[in-house]
Amino acid sequence: MIEYYDVSGCYVLRPWSFAVWEAIQAWFDSGIKKLGVKNCYFPMFVSNAALEREKTHIADFAPEVAWVTRAGQSEMAEPIAIRPTSETVMYPSYKKWVQSHRDLPIKLNQWCNVVRWEFKHPTPFLRTREFLWQEGHTAFANPSDAEKEVFQILDLYAGVYNDLLAIPVVKGRKSEKEKFAGGDFTTTVEAYVACNGRGIQGATSHHLGQNFSKMFDISYEDPAKEGERAFAWQNSWGLSTRTIGAMVMIHGDDKGLILPPRVAAVQVIVVPVGFKTENKEWLFDAVDKVTKDLVAGGIKAEHDLRENYNAGWKFNHWELKGVPIRFEVGPNDLAKNQVTAVIRHNGEKRQMSLDGLSEAVKTLLDEIHDAMYQKVLAQRDSHLKTTTCMEEFKKLLDDKCIILSPFCGLPECEEEIKKASTREDGEGAQMGAKTLCIPLEQPKQELPSKCIFPSCCHAAKAFALFGRSY
Repeated sequence: MIEYYDVSGCYVLRPWSFAVWEAIQAWFDSGIKKLGVKNCYFPMFVSNAALEREKTHIADFAPEVAWVTRAGQSEMAEPIAIRPTSETVMYPSYKKWVQSHRDLPIKLNQWCNVVRWEFKHPTPFLRTREFLWQEGHTAFANPSDAEKEVFQILDLYAGVYNDLLAIPVVKGRKSEKEKFAGGDFTTTVEAYVACNGRGIQGATSHHLGQNFSKMFDISYEDPAKEGERAFAWQNSWGLSTRTIGAMVMIHGDDKGLILPPRVAAVQVIVVPVGFKTENKEWLFDAVDKVTKDLVAGGIKAEHDLRENYNAGWKFNHWELKGVPIRFEVGPNDLAKNQVTAVIRHNGEKRQMSLDGLSEAVKTLLDEIHDAMYQKVLAQRDSHLKTTTCMEEFKKLLDDKCIILSPFCGLPECEEEIKKASTREDGEGAQMGAKTLCIPLEQPKQELPSKCIFPSCCHAAKAFALFGRSY
């Protein structure tokens, strides 16, 4: 998936992982273009003056901003930042482009890299100093159109996880404490990692209101109020290569990766078995034909004809790499006009006829996707608990659960819940819970009047999803 690099926190994305990102790119790019979004590219450098214009927003990123201070041996007159995000890069141009309400909406997206010089322990895909992402930045003449798009994009993000990565997610709003700095509200998709009981943020779609348009003067003559300027309503939304990390953790097992079929670089690997010198050429030709027929049928298939490794080594190698289906093709299989299929995610073996093989494989790949999704859904739902008691809340947290509890929504209360649920014992410190989101689909049970935190005197506003998080 990766190769380590000599700059800490940076990693080489090898073809096996980049193919996953390409599949996500293709699917999501198609979706946003149906909404009228166009791709563009802005420079990666940000002037100090531009960053200073939005101190409130950049405050969360300030410790992570990387600066270019020297060109060759010469000190630069003014340091230049490398983008941690692109609001400051893009919005001065939006100001120039918007002079009338007829210039709106602007719907732009860019696929690019960003740099956030993390001081915490770097983790491949999850916490890296440079990562790839897409960031959409849109501007509208009215708030209803802007807010509508926020949830259209959120549905696309949920689709990336559900339809490509076979991962169920909870759609929701971030709490006031966890929302994007400078935004009116933030929506998110949240997944569950069963191996350690943590939640992981999958992607976010933000409604910025008029905060940034006022900051950057993205305004136009108000057609309803002569002589007055109206400010645009804006959104921003992003999805990164962190998705690959979520996929690895959620689906992987002790044998290695398990790749969801729709993002796998290779969906079927064809391996010859049981051959001898006298029948090798004939069998290899048959394996080559099976592979070519699969490729012609729209399946991402390859064969492994290496002679310096035995079949058992190859089986282990491709299991480690997570290929969804392995075909074993031997003389006995061919005599019966069939191949032996081994399914990676559950180890099942089945015989498949060579007649109509490509269509049968497509059906099997969909079956694998659905089975992987249902397995993760069952794991998540068995660890999704509801409680109104703080002591039970803490026990459930230690049992690797994510928890629905009544919440008042106040940042200071969320901080107290985090402190109260932090555990320090002989096993070492365990981080406290934070709100993963306020689910858009609330539990059917009646909302209790009181917040989960015992000392809180404010009324609960909704059920919040709490958990330890990445």
